[in-house]
Amino acid sequence: MTNGAGLPQRPLGHSGLTVTRMMFGAAPIAGLYEPVSERDARATLEAAWAAGIRAFDTAPHYGAGLSEQRLGAFLAGQPRADYVLSTKVGRLLAPADGEEDTAGFAGAPLRRRVRDYSRDGVLASLEASLGRLGTDRVDIALIHDPDDHARQALDEAYPALAQLRSEGVIGAVGFGMNQAPLLEWFVARADLDCVLVAGRYSLLDTRAGQSLLPACLDRGVAVLVGGVFNGGILADPAANATFDYVPAAPEVLDRARRLQAACAEFGLALPAAAMQFVLRHPAVTTAVVGARSPAEVNQDAGYVRAEVPGELWARLAAEGLIPAEAHPGPGEAAR
Repeated sequence: MTNGAGLPQRPLGHSGLTVTRMMFGAAPIAGLYEPVSERDARATLEAAWAAGIRAFDTAPHYGAGLSEQRLGAFLAGQPRADYVLSTKVGRLLAPADGEEDTAGFAGAPLRRRVRDYSRDGVLASLEASLGRLGTDRVDIALIHDPDDHARQALDEAYPALAQLRSEGVIGAVGFGMNQAPLLEWFVARADLDCVLVAGRYSLLDTRAGQSLLPACLDRGVAVLVGGVFNGGILADPAANATFDYVPAAPEVLDRARRLQAACAEFGLALPAAAMQFVLRHPAVTTAVVGARSPAEVNQDAGYVRAEVPGELWARLAAEGLIPAEAHPGPGEAAR
């Protein structure tokens, strides 16, 4: 299925929601690593809408609320039935009581992030997010990074969101993390609609493909994949490239360049292959991709539409650059 602007869509598990194959990740427009002006953030969101993106992911953590505020201001001008909105719970924002860690967001309000995965904390977090977003509902609520709070997240945060889902207040419930094992633990113990796994399923890191993605496929849990470009290296494997947001090790950089060379032989840009590698897995519903400029949005939307010859996947598998099981064969189709 395709929306009016030509971007493919997929159902989000059994939730009844449908999302575009690229979800706009709204961390960069909140000043991730470098400031983004209000004007540039707005222009980036306008470009995303024009490109056909109709799914948007944010969180209180991103810019200490700035991401939600900017995204909500933009979406206020769009028909509510035309997009899917995702935010997260697990970090409450409190007034700063001194010099606070900005968590890598430049130009963000000075607020403390307080971890809270209790029932009351989750309800307070969601209520505050609705206020910043300027809306009465979100479509997807994700429990954010409960790495050291797994039991409380399962016993308190998840039931609170599941109740809101049963009441029709939210449409889908899931977890969002940078690791696969704990996500798989939650999938086995909760009735989830989706999970967001960041950086653990890509051309350079396929750990989530070993058991998390098959488990989600078996249970009908939609997978949202973030970190498609692993922090930048799969967008441009230059000498100063970063992998998972730190300088890439020489062996990782070498592998990325081998991937780039193979893609070039087929006339394909490496980031296009990186996007399509993620989307071709049958468990993956959408790629969550952040952007800070209209040019980045338009590039990324183009990668979603890219055609990758099956011969390239076969070549990468034969050279050991992707797992053999990640090359299902010519009968498999991503779109």
